[in-house]
Amino acid sequence: MRRLRLAILAIAVAGGLVLSGAPTRAAQDLLFGGGAVTGVYFKAVLYACNIVNKVSDGKYNCIGRPGLGSVFNVNAVSRGLLDFGVVQSDVNFQAFTGQGEWENKPVENLRSLFSLHSETVLLITRADTGINSVDDIRGHDVNLGNPGSGARVNAEQVLALYGIDVEKDIRSGGLQQNEANQALIDGKIEAFFYTVGNPAFAIEDIADAVDIRIIPIDSEAVRAFVAERPYLVLTEVPGGLYRGVDQGVPTFGVKATVVTRAEMSDEVVTDFVSMIFGNLDELRESYPVFENLEPAEMMRGLSAPLHPAAQAWYQAQGLL
Repeated sequence: MRRLRLAILAIAVAGGLVLSGAPTRAAQDLLFGGGAVTGVYFKAVLYACNIVNKVSDGKYNCIGRPGLGSVFNVNAVSRGLLDFGVVQSDVNFQAFTGQGEWENKPVENLRSLFSLHSETVLLITRADTGINSVDDIRGHDVNLGNPGSGARVNAEQVLALYGIDVEKDIRSGGLQQNEANQALIDGKIEAFFYTVGNPAFAIEDIADAVDIRIIPIDSEAVRAFVAERPYLVLTEVPGGLYRGVDQGVPTFGVKATVVTRAEMSDEVVTDFVSMIFGNLDELRESYPVFENLEPAEMMRGLSAPLHPAAQAWYQAQGLL
């Protein structure tokens, strides 16, 4: 009998079985999609995942992923390739209502969780290009942002509002933002569009390397465009934020919003939002664009419906 027990024990050990104590439950992976590795979206998902992994006591393994931006994140979240994603509020609206990239094909399972920082639509050029207005980019090499990014959506909106034909009036590029930054410094492009929260380290790095100019995006057409869309706001880049940009620059902006899909479990969503809101001080301290995050403001700009579990948690906290 003793030999039989030893044989059973040997087989169990060889098979990797645990014969004593409760089995250890593996952490559930949560994939959180951001943007380019140099951008704020990627930093947002890294810092948020750090919080989740620290406070979930091994229940979750949150993994921040770089990506191609808002359009990509919407599609990946909807199809279950990502659990959460950071998405511009205008792209969030277009996806859920079947506009823009999703014309007549609404992403019906898209759900909002909360907003993060405000973002401004920027047109940045080297100071030596002679570009002083949006109209001046005609005939120049201009990066619009990579396909699948919210920045490209905004760039195409601006061009349309100013009557600039992408195919005929400019030499357009589709570089990811980290590539566009270096291309501007190297003189390979003359301007680029970028939608980002301020201050952005990527812009600071460029301004430290070359003299830059941030071009105003402000016209009657722009103001009318914003007035018709509740997920957009008129705003400006404060003067003195970047070297050589001493005066405020008018433009318009969006909110960075965190989304999931309707099929995401109530338990995961409740845990996720409670961990983020319960540790906002840490998120505020992680990066300058997050320092003014407030719970009430994080309920704004949510242009797809809230996930029911998030809505229930916010109501219980008195946020709705």
